[in-house]
Amino acid sequence: MSAAPGSVRWLLMHELRLAWFNAGSSSASASRRRPGTSTILVLGAIWIALHAGAWFTLRGLEGLDRMARPLLAGVTAALIVCATAMLSSSLKASVVTLFERSDLDLLLSSPLPSRSIFTVRLAAIAAATASIYYFLLAPFAHVGLLLGQYAWLSLYPAVLGLAVLCACCGMLMTLGLVRTIGARRTRVAGQLLGAVAGASVFILSQLYLQTSQVRQRDIGATLYAMLSGDGRLGPDSTAWLPARAMLGDPLPALGLVAIAVVAFAGTAGYTHRFFVRGLQQTASQPETQRPPARGTSYRFRRSLFDTIVIKEWRLILRDPHLISQVLLQLLYLLPLFFVIFSKSAIQLPAIAAGLTLLCGSLAGSLAWIVIAAEDAPDLLRSAPAALRTVRLAKLSAAVVPPLAVVALPLLWLIYRAPVPGLFACFSVVAAVWSAALVVLWCGRPGVRSSFKGRGKANFLSNFLEMIGSLCWAGLGGLLAALGAGLASGAILAGAGAALLGGLIVLLAAWLLQDRHRRAL
Repeated sequence: MSAAPGSVRWLLMHELRLAWFNAGSSSASASRRRPGTSTILVLGAIWIALHAGAWFTLRGLEGLDRMARPLLAGVTAALIVCATAMLSSSLKASVVTLFERSDLDLLLSSPLPSRSIFTVRLAAIAAATASIYYFLLAPFAHVGLLLGQYAWLSLYPAVLGLAVLCACCGMLMTLGLVRTIGARRTRVAGQLLGAVAGASVFILSQLYLQTSQVRQRDIGATLYAMLSGDGRLGPDSTAWLPARAMLGDPLPALGLVAIAVVAFAGTAGYTHRFFVRGLQQTASQPETQRPPARGTSYRFRRSLFDTIVIKEWRLILRDPHLISQVLLQLLYLLPLFFVIFSKSAIQLPAIAAGLTLLCGSLAGSLAWIVIAAEDAPDLLRSAPAALRTVRLAKLSAAVVPPLAVVALPLLWLIYRAPVPGLFACFSVVAAVWSAALVVLWCGRPGVRSSFKGRGKANFLSNFLEMIGSLCWAGLGGLLAALGAGLASGAILAGAGAALLGGLIVLLAAWLLQDRHRRAL
């Protein structure tokens, strides 16, 4: 069906069409194409499997009271997890809409009203946020319709209302950051805030697991008292309204939709002018600093090695997308830090394996950024400098940050348990250098904007990097167990197999380096 050019519906159809054609690309800068036929078939098979799972689940819930407080508590916890994930996606999409889209200047200079543009962009963010949850939860509504459980149809308005609220919150937070800290800093702060929101539930859950058993029993008793009898979370508590909306209660579902409509109208109606001012501030802000009045003075006091290392770190710090992705990996190290510095018994094998695996993954990501995603590899090859020095500097730029992050925990671990701590240091260093060398030998040229899709572009490098990290993580855990006095034949055999696997990965990457075009 056609729409009038320039109308909200016309712009929305254009946004949805772009989203569909960009779904097959690993980044916004990649060539636009729709998802391939194989991808569509795989997603269709998964959706059919979800319908089958929903069928068995709802058949098992036929005789269960949907408004029972244990079920309401479980659904509420799931909604909290979904809401944080939606907020994270909305924050990142808002930053992309405000700073990364290159068509807004053209749209704002056209006769189209700015309110229509902002309304469509906000609706597109909400639709993109809700799409994945419709894919996962819509099978329950469809199966409920077949089984005569029509209340499950409320999943459609409930998911839409929650997505709209999160999209409005994400856009308002982004615009608030623009007003508070400026447009330039918001590009980084918005991406970091989105990464923190996405990992917050995981971190909080891990912190709960690291508390003492006495504390966990106290928390469980408090929650039980609130859920049972005439506690604060009684049957008529407002805390259950979102869960009731998801489970088919019509009044809470309509209330959630009404709140979402009011929030959307208010956000689109009263903030579109500030949206335009934020774009003007972004466009008018110079990308480079003003030169000093006395002129520019060039000082070449660093060596070539130091210059390359510092240059790579500066390029990473200037890219908000890369910072958010790297920070997300660092956030998963926080629960391990609490375990290491806690006064309880140290779980040496798990700590050594976890630190090794995460540091290897972080080093592989940084190595891909500084080596495979080099913007001017031909210039470096033709420069009057030793290529070995350039490669060593880039490897150092990739391996130093992970080692610096875990330096203090490893020193504390060595102080508490010297032998297992030294074994953990060995596995961490081996995993970090192994991941970086695999990228150097088997990595293919790429662009930094395709960071999320780097595994699709070079499956071999990603596969060898993953296998190597797993081998070194297993070796670190087994060696820590040996250092803690848990020696046995099985542990010794496993440690030998893990060491052999890590060395085989390095050998395979070195042998295959001539068969693959390297980035540098």
